[in-house]
Amino acid sequence: MLDRLTFTPYPEPRNAANERKRAASLPHPPSRNHLLAALPRGNYERLLPYLEPVPLPMGWTVHGAGNPDKYLYFLTEGIVSRAYVTESGASAGFALTGSEGVIGVALILGGDSMPTQAVVQSAGHAYRLGAGVLKREFAHDGPLLHVLLCYVQALIAQTGQIAACNRHHSMEQQLCRWMLSSLDRSASSELTMTHELIAQMLGVRREGITDTVGKLQRAGAIRSSRGHIAVLDRSQLEARVCACYSAIRREYGRLIPAKLHAALAA
Repeated sequence: MLDRLTFTPYPEPRNAANERKRAASLPHPPSRNHLLAALPRGNYERLLPYLEPVPLPMGWTVHGAGNPDKYLYFLTEGIVSRAYVTESGASAGFALTGSEGVIGVALILGGDSMPTQAVVQSAGHAYRLGAGVLKREFAHDGPLLHVLLCYVQALIAQTGQIAACNRHHSMEQQLCRWMLSSLDRSASSELTMTHELIAQMLGVRREGITDTVGKLQRAGAIRSSRGHIAVLDRSQLEARVCACYSAIRREYGRLIPAKLHAALAA
């Protein structure tokens, strides 16, 4: 696969020493991304001059279905939802990504695009790495490739588990899974999203989400207002959620960072 790629020269780097100082002083340094943090120090510092900080405003489409990926986005804060969109415009989410991962999987796997879209669910920050630099790193079969492939394995596991969850579990269980997964990737106990958008993410009717949110609110687990859901009692959500939530967490825990360090040490 790699020999079919056209390698482009590295862009002219900025001063590496200055980049290290700049990164350390940022409120959201690149090392807040779990994958970048797992790299050996020398490899991490070599990438620093090529990592471009970008804001992730809520609702921004990081990449659309079928659009070529030009960058790999390493999240340091915020949440990006991945979803399939049908010809009729209906959508169904299949994964969430926060600071544990990246957006731009097509570049990792050697393709140009994916038939899915990635939209910012919760505002945050990221660092993007150009496709040319990424391909040059891959050509050397270095630690970055191993780190990213471990992440892709975890992402595939999440995708399969969510597909099974959406097919076999109740709306309440699915909603609790989505809320808990979002909380795991957020520094806040409040989620900013309308019932309509949650319904689109889960591929269900908005009325069903509204009824389920009302049930959880009456139980004292959450407080819902227009466009906001505040989690008041996480333990209630954990008691109501299906086993899919813990299964996904276990797989990420197994692969990130434990297997990353094992792969890098091999």
